[in-house]
Amino acid sequence: MSGFWPVVLSEGGLVLRPLRRQDAKEYVEVRRHNAEWLLPWEATNPDPGYSLPAFPTLRRLLNGQARQGLLLPFAIEVDGRFRGQLTVSSFQWGSLMSATAGYWIDERVAGRGIVPTAVALATDYCFSGLGLHRMEINIRPENAASLRVVEKLGFRDEGIRERYMHIDGKWCDHRTFALVAEDVPFGLLDAWQRTRNRSERDFG
Repeated sequence: MSGFWPVVLSEGGLVLRPLRRQDAKEYVEVRRHNAEWLLPWEATNPDPGYSLPAFPTLRRLLNGQARQGLLLPFAIEVDGRFRGQLTVSSFQWGSLMSATAGYWIDERVAGRGIVPTAVALATDYCFSGLGLHRMEINIRPENAASLRVVEKLGFRDEGIRERYMHIDGKWCDHRTFALVAEDVPFGLLDAWQRTRNRSERDFG
């Protein structure tokens, strides 16, 4: 998988791209503004001495892991501004050919279809560009906003994983959702856009 990074994906005013040095100021502002909003949902390290690296170190770590073929760490850019992140990780090759997607978005632009579009773009790249077969997303059962994302995109609910991930000081249950390439023969973005257009026609 080495050599697949950097990659830039786009649809309309949405761009998925590597983090850049010049994102530092907006990254800090967006993270500060959304600290409380993201707290119940973001993965944490159970080591009490761990703290998230400062932006320059984080950017180097993520892009370094991407060059090694371990991650796809996208910045979510909306209308030219940094607004969140989407990371594809846990790549499994051989007989599985799968990966896991995770994301967060600035609450000020939530509810506009940005996250479903971003997930669709990344999934299509993984399916058609990297040859993966399965994309997985794990969500806390209480996270209504993220549950709506996978519902809109047609991910299947595969059930509960008990105490699956450490979040905000405790091990939390997650629901696992998955999609395979055969589910979207013309691509997930195409399927999502068709669903979105039908919804807009139905509800005006």
